[in-house]
Amino acid sequence: MKVRTLDLFHGAGGSSHGAQAAGARIVAGIDMWDKALDCYHRNFPRVHNVNADIRDVSPQGLRRKIGDIDLIIASPECTNHTCAKGGAERSEESRLTAFEVVRFAAEFMPEWIVLENVVHMQSWDAYPRLINDFEELGYRCRVEKLNAMDFGVPQSRRRLFLICCLSAMPDEIVPPACEAAPAGSIIDLNGRYFFSPLYSPRRAIPTIERAKRAMAELGEEEHFLIVYYGTDQSGGWQSIDRPLRTITTLDRFAYVRPSPNGHMMRMLQPEELKLAMGFPKSFKLESGVRRDKIRLMGNAVCPPVMKHIIESLITPKREK
Repeated sequence: MKVRTLDLFHGAGGSSHGAQAAGARIVAGIDMWDKALDCYHRNFPRVHNVNADIRDVSPQGLRRKIGDIDLIIASPECTNHTCAKGGAERSEESRLTAFEVVRFAAEFMPEWIVLENVVHMQSWDAYPRLINDFEELGYRCRVEKLNAMDFGVPQSRRRLFLICCLSAMPDEIVPPACEAAPAGSIIDLNGRYFFSPLYSPRRAIPTIERAKRAMAELGEEEHFLIVYYGTDQSGGWQSIDRPLRTITTLDRFAYVRPSPNGHMMRMLQPEELKLAMGFPKSFKLESGVRRDKIRLMGNAVCPPVMKHIIESLITPKREK
């Protein structure tokens, strides 16, 4: 019998995709963003999809509709935890949505819960109370900080995973033995995307400076990536021979290549970012405009990481 699963704050469906690949059955999901609902429905058409603010959803009413649940996977709002927000004011109301996972857990009491968020969530004043609330329900909790690139994802993406189990302490998550996939593996080289000259009068000076730093290090004939938007502590560029830096909800990365007419540049496209998140090519990222698709990917969970976690929970342990 497959593990019946409820996905809270499901977004594009990265956690659901990973859990399903591990053998779980996704029964229902909740999210309030219409673009996320549309994307999720395209990829999980048989799942009971709730389009609402989770604070307005009755766990009791949902349980009457879908029955018992064995696993809750959840990715509460992370924007007001992450350092990417800089010095902007944080919304405590938004951060407190993490306690909605406790509310649903108290009703369904699944065997397992996996809550994903940015690692900065641990510095939140209410974080110890969140752990305590799960423990008061009877859960044993393990905290893991995992980097997606250790699971074969072509992106360096470090995230916090709170893994809870009713019957036993969850095992430590040990990444599989695999090599890190390079950013170059997700770049579409078929010529379908438009390039523009790097040295354009309209190009921002910091963009040119980042590209020049890359060329000074790699040479004039190498392809590379630059951080087009946002701060960066590594010169604003990277080689395509190593995993992509963390994808955010903004249009962040540009691909630069030499040509007979000088260096040309284009932004990485949503379909490339999808692959950099570890989604398969078959995943349907067709919802909304470009900005919406990038936001969907920037907020998503890398499916291979969730797959590995769920397998570690639901796979029967061999007797020693």
